[in-house]
Amino acid sequence: MLLTRKSVELLAPVGNWEVLEAAVKAGADAVYLGGKHFNMRMHRTDTNFDNEMLKKAIAYAHQHDVHLYITINNLLSDQEIEPMREYLQYLETIKPDALLVQDLAVLELVRELGITIPLHTSVMMNTHNEHAINKLKEYGITRIVVGREMTLSELSLFKERTGIEVEYFMHGDMCISESGQCIHSGVVFGQSGNRGRCLKPCRWAYKLIDENTGEILDTDSPGPYKLALNDMCMYRNIPELIQAGVYSFKIEGRMRTAAFVEGIVKTYRQAIDSYIADPCGYTTDEAAWKDLYENRSRDFTTTFALGQPTAKDIGFSGRREPRFFSQAVKEAGLSAPIVDKIKPILLSQPKKQQLAVRVADLASVKAVCQNGANVVYIGGESFKPVKVWTLAEIKEAINMANSYNAKIIIDTPRTTMRRECAELEQFFIELNKIKPAGIMVSNLGSLSLAKRLTNLPVQADFSFNTFNHLSVKFLKDNGAVMAVASLEASYPQVCDMLAASQLPIEVIVHGATESMICDHNLPAMSLGFNPLENPEFCDRHYALLDTAKEVHPIRIDQYGRNHILFAKDLCLLPYLTKLQGVTSYRIEAQHYTAELAGLLTKTYRSELDKIKTETTAYQYDPKVLDAIKKVSPRELGSGAYRYRISR
Repeated sequence: MLLTRKSVELLAPVGNWEVLEAAVKAGADAVYLGGKHFNMRMHRTDTNFDNEMLKKAIAYAHQHDVHLYITINNLLSDQEIEPMREYLQYLETIKPDALLVQDLAVLELVRELGITIPLHTSVMMNTHNEHAINKLKEYGITRIVVGREMTLSELSLFKERTGIEVEYFMHGDMCISESGQCIHSGVVFGQSGNRGRCLKPCRWAYKLIDENTGEILDTDSPGPYKLALNDMCMYRNIPELIQAGVYSFKIEGRMRTAAFVEGIVKTYRQAIDSYIADPCGYTTDEAAWKDLYENRSRDFTTTFALGQPTAKDIGFSGRREPRFFSQAVKEAGLSAPIVDKIKPILLSQPKKQQLAVRVADLASVKAVCQNGANVVYIGGESFKPVKVWTLAEIKEAINMANSYNAKIIIDTPRTTMRRECAELEQFFIELNKIKPAGIMVSNLGSLSLAKRLTNLPVQADFSFNTFNHLSVKFLKDNGAVMAVASLEASYPQVCDMLAASQLPIEVIVHGATESMICDHNLPAMSLGFNPLENPEFCDRHYALLDTAKEVHPIRIDQYGRNHILFAKDLCLLPYLTKLQGVTSYRIEAQHYTAELAGLLTKTYRSELDKIKTETTAYQYDPKVLDAIKKVSPRELGSGAYRYRISR
């Protein structure tokens, strides 16, 4: 690869006009910024650009031969679809060089309106496999901001297979959760990390405990900030970035000062130009590195770029944390007064309301089928020490469910990078022979694979963050037969989506739900054990204890990813009458015993049948809930349903 000045783009963050001028002056090839709405930096009113200033910013950037990209990269509610439609039409008139997008609804709107602006996926879209990219290309995507969990070696192969232009974060604040897959702030505070208002529970202090005994395991830990990932810094690895095929080098920090952005851009500009001019003669400018290091905010890490992060990549002590956005709080209980104030969803009722249950083993399949489950989800992640599902067990589960007139739908992993995709290709071909009732997928790549390799019905799971009816339309147009409402959506927002949806919608009504998914081994980083030497350590049930005394279980799947659960399990049993018209009611019972899964299924089946037969005469009996509380492994809560709107 012969390098020129145009081989690499240095992309700078901009929060206001002063920063724009500083970034351009320092040598940025491109800048990215947001309008006053629809982006991932909505905490402050003194940042971002109004419509007129956007127009001026584009003119200013172009006068200096700098590209300007506008972020419209948060999830949209149905109430925001029309304002977004108007905003896109305005952006078409002022012609930024690209739009960064997360919500699939924006792809639908761009196609509907004939928008000609190039599209880049935001990192929030969590694009991590070639099958997703091939589909996104059909919708005008010209650049991918790859997930932060992708190594440079994986990225290089990824680019070679797809030919897509790649943007990669190389400096700044990083999330420890997979992008787009953290709902902790949205559920606990009603301030969604997927809608630009994250209050950063990952920066809280935690103790690592044994979930079963409560024993504190990390008394010798270097500090309590278990999830506080250090700042990304690839300054010493510019050659690796360029030779991996990264085109756009992205600096994080749209809330940073002009002086900070100017300094960072100037430092990277000089290094990039130096390498391009003489790759074999390039060495790191140690004086520039010293200045960068001594003026750091947090300590530095290369996260996944060069391999799996370890304890050295976490700011355990919290001493260098520049700001704590929130403190730990008790998660809300069952009360959700806003639901009582709003009229029920008014949709035509199916003859029998479908009850679906996700389970972890064959004993649970039998238990839920015996107690009235219509659909049983199996497969996907298996959480240690539970073993993964074999083809023989899947066949047995299908036969068992058939004897109860129930259906088995096969789940798939939420994250499907190259290894998982290769396994899914073989798995899907086998499923054509086994013939379950359907497949459930969690990302666009898995959806594309399932539609290409099987003739089975395909459902889209909650990881798609389905928040509005246009994202549902996108899923329908690409072959999905059902979608799941986002766990961050409030009751009014779910109602809006259901009223306009072109697909049946499933709502998760009970279960242990995940606040975030991490590709880090959190217990290993805190305790210092080596999973290669002591694999049995991963079979233990760990948890994070926050300063509000809430316990967040950690579950480790077969791929080594850590899934952090909410302290309280979701329970919408008191509000079932308000959800009439939902196609499918779902219980997440994969973290429960077979006995509890059976009890929950029996309870929800009974209540749904009563609602159907008694209609206006139905009266919810709190004693039914009391029986569940007595055997639940955790307290119960109403999740995002306590909010009028998830912001």
